[in-house]
Amino acid sequence: MGSRGQGLLLAYCLLLAFASGPVLSRVPHVQGEQQEWEGTEELPSPPDHAERAEEQHEKYRPSQDEGLPVSRCLRCCDPGTSMYPATAVPQINITILKGEKGDRGDRGLQGKYGKTGSAGARGHTGPKGQKGSMGAPGERCKSHYAAFSVGRKKPMHSNHYYQTVIFDTEFVNLYSHFNMFTGKFYCYVPGIYFFSLNVHTWNQKETYLHIMKNEEEVVILFAQVGDRSIMQSQSLMLELQEQDQVWVRLYKGERENAIFSEELDTYITFSGYLVKHATEP
Repeated sequence: MGSRGQGLLLAYCLLLAFASGPVLSRVPHVQGEQQEWEGTEELPSPPDHAERAEEQHEKYRPSQDEGLPVSRCLRCCDPGTSMYPATAVPQINITILKGEKGDRGDRGLQGKYGKTGSAGARGHTGPKGQKGSMGAPGERCKSHYAAFSVGRKKPMHSNHYYQTVIFDTEFVNLYSHFNMFTGKFYCYVPGIYFFSLNVHTWNQKETYLHIMKNEEEVVILFAQVGDRSIMQSQSLMLELQEQDQVWVRLYKGERENAIFSEELDTYITFSGYLVKHATEP
């Protein structure tokens, strides 16, 4: 080589020595530190990857004076961090979008009745009201009456057929509801009636009669054969409808049957009167 090549080689060696000088100067220091760590048996933990990344990020992040936007690397698992920035929800004014009032809908079905509540406490007595005006006069009170009382002065003996007891004496016969020719009371005012029959028996003879309602035997008046004559009576109450008939019948002559009376006195009587009209409450 010439002198020029030797000069270049010398320059390269000087440059290499200059570059490797700081590295060689740090080797004993590193070895000393390693020996110190081994003596304490505790090695410092290597820096966290995130910290190194942040240091590098801080190192290469431009300063605020340069006016560039600042960005930072964040992990999705870090607490309190959000991957996406929060955006405000736009508010809409409902009154602007409100339409016209619609037609009224159909009436809905009635709901179930609720449970009946308990009765409340009685309230205080209110003040006395003013006296009302006099009303219109009412209809005249309608009174219903029916009554009769008849008697017989002649004796009567049984026969081979039933006999209606005919009365010859009239004591009371209101509105002539008792027919003296047929011996029957005819109901013209429906309601409840009271009837009474009184007879005088004949000694040594039987007394056997019935109070009849229409053709039905209702009650019996009976007296056995005796040595003396006595007064016998029977009474009852009947509910009559209009045109019902009540009368007295002497039983037919299977046995000696008779009732006693004479012209001077009345021993046989039959009476009845209305107690309650059918329309009354």
